[in-house]
Amino acid sequence: MISTGEKKLNSFQVIIKTNKMNRVVHFEIHATDLNKMQKFYEEVFGWKIQDLGPQMGNYRMVTTGEDKPGTQWTGINGGITPRQGPGPSGGEPVNAYVCTVEVENIDETLKKIEGLGGTVATDKMDVPGVGILAYRKDPEGNIFGVLQPVSGR
Repeated sequence: MISTGEKKLNSFQVIIKTNKMNRVVHFEIHATDLNKMQKFYEEVFGWKIQDLGPQMGNYRMVTTGEDKPGTQWTGINGGITPRQGPGPSGGEPVNAYVCTVEVENIDETLKKIEGLGGTVATDKMDVPGVGILAYRKDPEGNIFGVLQPVSGR
């Protein structure tokens, strides 16, 4: 059993401290064509995206929605930022955090993604007790998840 405080262990003094968990509060999507990526995410997920202009490096602020009382998972907002190097060439493993977006109808969302130039990263899969999950790539190769939660959540 781990607890806060001090405890003797094999004649060594051990101090275990309980740390506060830190929440993810912002995400960034790296893009070469900021306008194309803005249109993609606005049309697929209905996000509101604001271009902050050249004085802010053409950074785009992304608002993904508002949390409603009783929301199962609280959301985060983020940004679209100019890519600082080459984009993914394809076939490489995931090498960054992957954000997953909750949707009401995964099949409709996957059709929108493909219609706007997104591609398949993984097939749909059932995650028991969670929902139906799929990973896709946006038109610049960034990977993201799409999740339709199980009914009643």
